[in-house]
Amino acid sequence: MATADLTVLALGRGDPSASEYVAEIQRRLAAQDRVHYSMHGMGTSLEGTTEDILAVVGELHRVPFEMGIPRVYSVLKLDERADKPDQTNADKVQSVARRLG
Repeated sequence: MATADLTVLALGRGDPSASEYVAEIQRRLAAQDRVHYSMHGMGTSLEGTTEDILAVVGELHRVPFEMGIPRVYSVLKLDERADKPDQTNADKVQSVARRLG
């Protein structure tokens, strides 16, 4: 399993709010079953196979274009460990929490 963090930025919109585009991306995520996801204040965390994550990211990157935006900038951080193939985002947080005591 791989974990990822995705931020899709719709550039060239007239309104400074991005919530319309974020909401549509979340709708698209809810309609698929290839990756697990969790929205946070700066993007969306993803979990699944690398192949599924990359496929879903490609689809999500196109959402603002479909909504009439002229430029889309996406930031993807992807992490995959061969030594811990089942590690989730929650596992990573728990590991740090244990060290904090």
